[in-house]
Amino acid sequence: MKVLVTGGVRSGKSRHAESLLEGEPAVTYVAPGPLRDDADWALRVAAHRERRPASWATLETGDLTAGLGVGGAVLVDCLGTWLTRVVDDARLWDAPADEVAALVEERTAAAVAAMHGTVVLVTNEVGLGVVPEHRSGRLFRDLLGSVNQRFGAACDEVHLVVAGRVLRL
Repeated sequence: MKVLVTGGVRSGKSRHAESLLEGEPAVTYVAPGPLRDDADWALRVAAHRERRPASWATLETGDLTAGLGVGGAVLVDCLGTWLTRVVDDARLWDAPADEVAALVEERTAAAVAAMHGTVVLVTNEVGLGVVPEHRSGRLFRDLLGSVNQRFGAACDEVHLVVAGRVLRL
């Protein structure tokens, strides 16, 4: 089973994704986001950790391909933070869009190829609001839209979460 769970910020995506794996004997929770020294970010991470069963392993890595290759059930939360880390680590926010897109496509293709067994991926749905004012916001929106399409095509199901309610697409 491979499921992509998408929706807006604070829509209930992570809770829903976690519920899909409740019956699994062991789960690896892959946290691919950027490393931040930020009190608000730390509170968010702590809330997610407290919700997860103690039997779940946590793997904090920007290498999504390796995270997906650990075997067993895997939950990735989330593709948006992974994308941010990829572009941050490569220092490409100001690079030409096609250069950034090529790197992201390369990493995405490798990660999609690494998906085996039970995988649940969380991502943010983008492009439903205003056009971002800044170039980095527009670049992120476009890149994540493409990333979401690639992973969505590789999954058995896509779930859209809105206000805590789930629509299976």
